[in-house]
Amino acid sequence: MERAIPILPTEDLAAAKAFYVDGLGFRVTFEASGNGRTGLLGLARGTIELTLDCPMEGHGRDACVSLYVDNADAYYGEWSARVPVLRAPHNEEWGARTFDLLDPSGNTLFVIGPIPSPQNPERP
Repeated sequence: MERAIPILPTEDLAAAKAFYVDGLGFRVTFEASGNGRTGLLGLARGTIELTLDCPMEGHGRDACVSLYVDNADAYYGEWSARVPVLRAPHNEEWGARTFDLLDPSGNTLFVIGPIPSPQNPERP
């Protein structure tokens, strides 16, 4: 299976780990850190995978990653109860339902899901 796994820069691996694991419900797939604050951290939630890198030198900062999910409203309900969210879900003119949030290092998580059908708002 081929896939792409975004690598996001972080300023503090421990703070990022708390945000993604405790706040967003990701699980740790690997951790390479001598002190808990610097190194690499692999994360997964369902089919979504991310790697966090601290310090991430020589690469861009303030990254943005799109997370495609089955139900943006369900993720918003879960995540907004635990972490600050920039904006509530809304329907985009290009045919998706989106919301976004920032992680502790300023990386944008842009959550994208299908627009629910009017007959069944729970399902696209």
